[in-house]
Amino acid sequence: MDNKKGIVYLVGSGPGGISLMTHRAREVIDNAQVILYDQLPGEEILASLPDHAEKIDVGKYGDHHVREQDEIEQLMVRYAEQGLRVVRLKGGDPFLFGRGGEELEICRAHNVQVEVVPGITSAIAVPASVGIPVTHRKHASQVTIITGNEDPAKKESAIDWEWLAKTTGTIVILMGVKNLGKIADVLVQNGMNPETPVAIIERGLRPDQRETIGTLRTIHTLSLEREVRPPAVIVIGGVVSLYTGEHIISR
Repeated sequence: MDNKKGIVYLVGSGPGGISLMTHRAREVIDNAQVILYDQLPGEEILASLPDHAEKIDVGKYGDHHVREQDEIEQLMVRYAEQGLRVVRLKGGDPFLFGRGGEELEICRAHNVQVEVVPGITSAIAVPASVGIPVTHRKHASQVTIITGNEDPAKKESAIDWEWLAKTTGTIVILMGVKNLGKIADVLVQNGMNPETPVAIIERGLRPDQRETIGTLRTIHTLSLEREVRPPAVIVIGGVVSLYTGEHIISR
C-alpha cells in the first residue's frame, strides 16, 4: 500500500436523519476533504456536511444521473491518488444495493486505501419506525430483501419470482416504486395471495414520512392515487398487519 495516497471511505449514513448516523460516519465526514454524495442521506445530513470539504453531487435522480457510475469511481480514485481523504456518502448501508462492493473493487484495483463504514439499512429501520418488524414469531421466520429496480417481466431476471411468491416470510423491496404494479402482478401470477398485506413507507425517518397500506391487489392503484414517490421502502407479508399508524422511532 502506498502511504502517499489518500483514502476512500465508503460511508453509509443510515436510513435518514443525523440521529441514526453512526459516530464513525460522523467522524470521517467531519474530517473529509472531498465528499461525493447522493440524495439518499436526506436534507438534514447533507446540510451538516463540513464547509471546508469539496462537495460533489453524484446523485441518481430516477432516470437522470448527475454522474455515471464509472465517472464516480474515477473521481474517488483521482482524489485519493492526490493524497486526499475522500468520503463516498450513501444512504442506508453502502453494501446493500448501494454499489459499494463495486467501488471497493475499484479502489483495490488502483491500490487505494479504503475503509467501509457500515450504516443502518432502511430495509429494517424504516419499517420499524411504524411498528413493522421484518421478522416475527407469528408471521415471518425469514426476510428477503430485493431490488425493485429490475423489471420482473424481463426474460433474464436475477430474481426467482416463482420461489419468492411461495415464501412465507417477509419481502422488503428497495427502489421499487416505479415497478410496483409489475411486481405485485408477477407475485400474484406465481401464486401469492392477492390479499397479502403491503406497506409503502415514503421518505422514511424524515419529517415528511408517509405510509400507504394496502394489499397486493390494491397497492398499485393506491400508490397512483396518492402519488407515491421514491425514496420508499415496500414491505410485503403478514408483518404489515402490525402497522401501528404511529412513528415509533424518534426523528
